Amino acid sequence: MSASAAAGMEMIAARPCISISQGMLTSRAAVSRALSTTTGFASCPKICCSRPLSSKRSGGVVVRAMSGELGSQGLPIDLRGKRAFIAGVADDNGYGWAIAKALAAAGAEILVGTWVPALNIFETSLRRGKFDESRKLPDGSLMDIVKVYPLDAVYDSLEDVPEDVKSNKRYAGSSNWTVKEVAESVKNDFGSIDILVHSLANGPEVTKPLLETSRRGYLAAISASSYSFVSLLQHFLPIMNPGGASISLTYIASERAIPGYGGGMSSAKAALESDTRVLAFEAGRKGKIRVNTISAGPLGSRAAKAIGFIEKMIEYSYVNAPLQKELLADEVGNTAAFLVSPLASAITGSTVYVDNGLNTMGLAVDSPTITS
Repeated sequence: MSASAAAGMEMIAARPCISISQGMLTSRAAVSRALSTTTGFASCPKICCSRPLSSKRSGGVVVRAMSGELGSQGLPIDLRGKRAFIAGVADDNGYGWAIAKALAAAGAEILVGTWVPALNIFETSLRRGKFDESRKLPDGSLMDIVKVYPLDAVYDSLEDVPEDVKSNKRYAGSSNWTVKEVAESVKNDFGSIDILVHSLANGPEVTKPLLETSRRGYLAAISASSYSFVSLLQHFLPIMNPGGASISLTYIASERAIPGYGGGMSSAKAALESDTRVLAFEAGRKGKIRVNTISAGPLGSRAAKAIGFIEKMIEYSYVNAPLQKELLADEVGNTAAFLVSPLASAITGSTVYVDNGLNTMGLAVDSPTITS
């Protein structure tokens, strides 16, 4: 990246729904596109100087790209005309909800899959306006969830569902909620999607140390938290438009020991990250679909409270991360919007950290040994 270009280039872009930092505007490609107006391409913006060439400020000339069609919010993340399916949204305070909002703000059409036992209360809350405040988008409008599908991603097809689950009253009144059935329903309703988001995790023995975790509990964590992503992509890939993208959510326990995050959940996250790399290759070659995962820092969501010490994890992150600030769900949502957008067209198979930099630390700065 040219240092002089970084100091001088400022882009005024078209109607975006989400804007990223101006630092991204200083790539060679951006500068090349701006300067190409001298070659006569009609589609390129005009270049003008925002002050005389004799300016004494460091950096010399500030070059501003101008166009009558461009707005003032920077390089846009534009997902208009795209359709997203977000699996794992059951309330308005988790990462899945934040991702849905970010994609909606960028113009995407939103479909969600909600765990069957939570479906009724979720839909009721939506209808009664309980989520209206958190549905607000940057432009003041409310996020529109076009359709909510019942989903239990632990089961691939109806044949896999045990009788005790089929007869469970929490599943009464719902149908077509296995992964295969939901993919078929989405196909029948909309034809295709462009974006698939996996925001699912469950470990029935998450509070148990690994040495005390049963085989059943361990495999249940793997099934719900990692294989569910494989199954979703397997069944949705045939209806995903080429050039689309899929993302999941992981956690640093996949590669670091996090005492208390047990029940096989650390193993499930490690599997999810490994599968991300393999699926990136397979889905890329088979359907031109990109696959990435976001390693997010701790968030005090309803689901995360099942761990039992989420508040302590949040406090630890705040004290020890390079960026000493609260991690917001919206920051993960914005990263997801970038990763599924054309701006990330060359990024696949990656684990992207959104944790205020905590993953880079090798020493806890609040350790009594250090502070003493």
